[in-house]
Amino acid sequence: MKKSIIILPFLILASFFLNAQDARTIMTKASDAISADEMEMTSTLKIYDHRGNVRTRQVSNITKKFGAVTKTMIKFLSPADVKGTGMLIFDYEKKDDDMWVYLPTLKKTRRIVSSEKSSSFMGSEFSNSDMSNPNMDDFTYSLAGTETVDGKVCYKIESECKTSAIASVQKFAKKITYIEKSSFLTCKVDFYDKNGKLIKTSTMENYKKQSDGRYMAFLMTATNHKNKRKSEIIINSYQRGSNVSENYFSTSNLEK
Repeated sequence: MKKSIIILPFLILASFFLNAQDARTIMTKASDAISADEMEMTSTLKIYDHRGNVRTRQVSNITKKFGAVTKTMIKFLSPADVKGTGMLIFDYEKKDDDMWVYLPTLKKTRRIVSSEKSSSFMGSEFSNSDMSNPNMDDFTYSLAGTETVDGKVCYKIESECKTSAIASVQKFAKKITYIEKSSFLTCKVDFYDKNGKLIKTSTMENYKKQSDGRYMAFLMTATNHKNKRKSEIIINSYQRGSNVSENYFSTSNLEK
């Protein structure tokens, strides 16, 4: 009897450890399944208010990886009131991203500080941090079973912010990611506050296989459950790979 009492805590601990490892492995496979480290694309950003009124923006995006950093240049093409607005992102593998934004009305490039990285991306329900990959080391992971989403059997992965400081920056305490078991493609992500209330849902649809064997979602939606607003990113054209040099990804070029 004593032997069983001694062994039981070790079995519970081992089970917890394996669950966390499996959950993180699934999240890693989901990240590896998408093609996002070298591309050129144009997209339409639609921003809906709570009444259904819509504002539309045309956007260009060039991303390329150089060593351990993935660099992205985002520029707004239209309408006139946002044309020339741009964002430059250096997405590092082992440290926080660097981000800059250029506002033509101010004729000034400004660095985005950590506290602003989860703020609204150009007035949409997407955040600035949605434009780059999350730092996986900011979260703890657990496998919460499976659930069917739009006919797809998905893993449910709970990711909790490791510290209150991280939660404050991210503007959520926990997220649940629904990853299709057969393909490891992410279908949906639900974001919760510290009280467990659902605050935002992001969905990824219309995946298309690329030349490298990975996939790209051509429709992404973010729905804010607090203000009832919704935003969509619809990819109009997509090219795997890019011929631009590393010099292109500079704050001086951001202002051109």
